Amino acid sequence: MTDSPPSPAVEAPAKRSLIQRWWFDVVLWKRILLALVLGVIAGLLLGEQVTAIKWVGDLFVRLIRMIVVPLVFVSIVAGVAGMGDPRRLGSIGSKTIFLYLLTTAIAVAVGMGMGQLFAPGQGVTFSGVTPEAVGTAPPVRDQLLGIVPLNPIQALASGDILAVIFFSFLVGAAILALGEKADPIRKLFDAGVEVVLYITRLVMEVAPFGVFALMAWVMGTAGLSIFYNIFLLAAALLLGCLLHIFVVHGGLIRFMAGLPVWPFFRDIPDSVMVAFSTSSSAATLPVSMRVAEKNLGVSHTVASTALPLGTTVSMDGTALYIGLLAMFTAQAFGIELTLTQYLLAGLTTILVSVGTAPIPSASLFMLAAVLTTLGVSPEQTALVVGFVLPFDRLLDMTRTVANVTSDLAVAVTVAKWEDELDEAAYLAKPVE
Repeated sequence: MTDSPPSPAVEAPAKRSLIQRWWFDVVLWKRILLALVLGVIAGLLLGEQVTAIKWVGDLFVRLIRMIVVPLVFVSIVAGVAGMGDPRRLGSIGSKTIFLYLLTTAIAVAVGMGMGQLFAPGQGVTFSGVTPEAVGTAPPVRDQLLGIVPLNPIQALASGDILAVIFFSFLVGAAILALGEKADPIRKLFDAGVEVVLYITRLVMEVAPFGVFALMAWVMGTAGLSIFYNIFLLAAALLLGCLLHIFVVHGGLIRFMAGLPVWPFFRDIPDSVMVAFSTSSSAATLPVSMRVAEKNLGVSHTVASTALPLGTTVSMDGTALYIGLLAMFTAQAFGIELTLTQYLLAGLTTILVSVGTAPIPSASLFMLAAVLTTLGVSPEQTALVVGFVLPFDRLLDMTRTVANVTSDLAVAVTVAKWEDELDEAAYLAKPVE
């Protein structure tokens, strides 16, 4: 051995190797989980002082939402155009929507069941609660008309996801129908997908810092007392979401796709962590696209069809939560529900959850449509929203996870049915 110090030329690679070993070589979900835990600790220790770093979390959310609309547009167009046979568009689309509606209907039943089991609304007093006015849910007719954009460019600019999806399907179908004539445009969109996914990978390197700031802010401003103030409602939602994820989504993988469940839950933590920290299905879409294709072996054709649809159609966690809040409200105001009211509330919940925007706390403002079927007045609805709203961020984080796992479970199942699943990639452990 020599006592002479190493030269700077030797030191620099060693330093780079240390950074790579302790950061870039660690799989992303582990870095996000560490940031989440550290954020909780920082928030509890520093309290409201952590609001000073909330802008880091806001920046991360803005970065990831920046790429949502471009990703939806180019992915759907490329996916539809690459199907080869126009008949496959109807096959994949119909199976996807059927499974989304099926899991949403089950989620409503689970939410109502948890409401009956935990009875979180019994004995609740609304004294001191500030009512929060809620807007009325748009009529179904307006929601359907809104799917067709008057100006596709405006829909892209404003982030109107349903309208973007509709227009993207039309563009992809046109390229598919034209065949060789549209090959240059098809290649352009294929390259566009690669570009946007590369940007996604770059943005996701910021995720641990954004998650740390968001969790520190949530815990610093809300604190642990939130779990005591609304314990029963939170417990009912948490148990309901866990049951739905592991039993319903796991059952979808095991019994309808005929695949082992463990690889699915092993390979989706990246999406779960981002969904939990951002409370937004739309913000999680770029990550879910990458997870579906790289980790789960879902073909781009299916992933680009099922997952963007899932951001607006698949709202299992939202449906479960609205069903739970319906029971909470009925118990709080002493409303005895009939079988007809249960069924009507369940059907309305499915409809409004499908139309709920994939952004934080949007479900609270669709609640009025469901509570109307139970005979709840607008004033009473405002009290319920005012009671829940201060605690909604953490509850929203939980139910967004159920939304995202539904998207991925349906994508895997449809891919299996359509022979578009690389089973070797699904079974293989991702390279860390």
